[in-house]
Amino acid sequence: MKTTFTAALFAMTASAALAAGHGMAPGVSAEDQDVSGGTVTAASVIAPENGWLVVHRTGEDMKPGPVVGYASLKKGENTDVSAILQEEVAAGDMLMLMIHAEEGGMATGVFEYTLGAKEDGPIKPDGNLVMATITAQ
Repeated sequence: MKTTFTAALFAMTASAALAAGHGMAPGVSAEDQDVSGGTVTAASVIAPENGWLVVHRTGEDMKPGPVVGYASLKKGENTDVSAILQEEVAAGDMLMLMIHAEEGGMATGVFEYTLGAKEDGPIKPDGNLVMATITAQ
């Protein structure tokens, strides 16, 4: 019985370590979705630190454009992360859901990024943006 408890405790500890972002690569998982309710949702976000899920407009060029919404993230695994859209998004519009850091700004817990700024900017492990692109339905 003690072995089972120890194994269960180890499994819970290992799971908690993974959920805290230890050993898990940052990532965003999202699918095309209906945004007529004024929100967009990522099914899962693995954040290496506290930060933001930022919704950018994008196009065929796959470059991040203006920010149309954001939601806070905690370090580790975040599920069903919904961002309220701050402007109209039509069916067929492409959106880029990207992880941004919580650093460089004047205030913690306040999203301060503007396109091209350093404050609360995108994370770039190995020089690559961490994001997923979807099409609004």
